[in-house]
Amino acid sequence: MSQSPPNVSASRTEPAWVRRLLIGLALVFLALFLFLPLVSVFFEAFKKGWEVYVASISEPDALSAIVLTLTAAVIAVPLNLVFGVSAAWAIAKFDFRGKSVLLTLIDLPFSVSPVIAGLVYVLVFGLQGWWGEWLRDHDLKVIFAVPGIVLATIFVTFPFIARELIPLMQAQGQEQEEAARVLGASGWQTFFKVTLPNVKWALLYGVILCNARAMGEFGAVSVVSGHIRGQTNTLPLHIEILYNEYQFAASFAVASILASLALVTLVLKFIVERQVRQELAQVKDVGVSA
Repeated sequence: MSQSPPNVSASRTEPAWVRRLLIGLALVFLALFLFLPLVSVFFEAFKKGWEVYVASISEPDALSAIVLTLTAAVIAVPLNLVFGVSAAWAIAKFDFRGKSVLLTLIDLPFSVSPVIAGLVYVLVFGLQGWWGEWLRDHDLKVIFAVPGIVLATIFVTFPFIARELIPLMQAQGQEQEEAARVLGASGWQTFFKVTLPNVKWALLYGVILCNARAMGEFGAVSVVSGHIRGQTNTLPLHIEILYNEYQFAASFAVASILASLALVTLVLKFIVERQVRQELAQVKDVGVSA
C-alpha cells in the first residue's frame, strides 16, 4: 500500500510572525546593500546634468578604458568557453588519471586571491621575473601591457563555465552519447548533435557569469596593469583613479556603465537560470522514470 507524501505545509512549525520577520530582514538587507547603492550610483552620475555625464564617459581616457575592458572580455570569454566545455566534457563523460587534480585546478581561482594571482604573473613575466630577460631581449611586453591584463582576466574567470557544465553533464549521464556511437556517429557528431544541445542553457549561463566577472575584475588586473592612463586602465581601474582625484561626477558616470552591465547580466541570469532549472528537472524526471 503506497503512502501519501508528507504535507510540506504541515511540517512548518514556525509561527507566521517569524516568517514575516525573516522576509522583512532580507528585504531590508537587500535595500541597504543592493538597491540603495545602485540607485546612488545613477543619482550621482546624473547629478550635474546630462552634459557632464556624456563628457565623462566620452573623454579619451574613459573610451580607452571601455575599449580595453571589452578587449579583455572578448579574448578571455571565448578561450574560457573552449576550456570550460573541454574540461567539463572530459570530467563528466570520461574516467582518467588526474581527474581529481583537474577539478582542483579548476577551483583554484576561487581559493586564491586575485591580487596573489597578479603577483604571480609579475614574478613570471616581470622584468625581474623568470622570463623577464627573454621577453626584454625579444622586445615583448606582458606586464604593464594588454597581454598581462588578458592573462589575469583569463585566470580569474576560467572556472565559471566549467563549473556550470560539470554538474549538468554528470546528471545527464552517458546513455545518449553511447546510443549515438552505437548508431555510428563520430566523436564530433556526438558532441555537436547530442552533448552540446543538452547543455546549451547551462553553457550560456556560464558565459554570462564569465563575461560579468571579466568586465568587473579589479584585483589581479590592478597588479599587472601599471595604471597607465589611456593604455592599461580598465573601467574599474579608471573609476578608482577618478574617485581618488575627487572627480566624483566622472567616477560615478563611468561606474554607471558597469552598473548597467550588471543589471543586464542579472536579467539574463534570471532568464537563463530558469531554463537551467527546467533542464535539471527534466534530467531528474528521466532518471526517476528509468
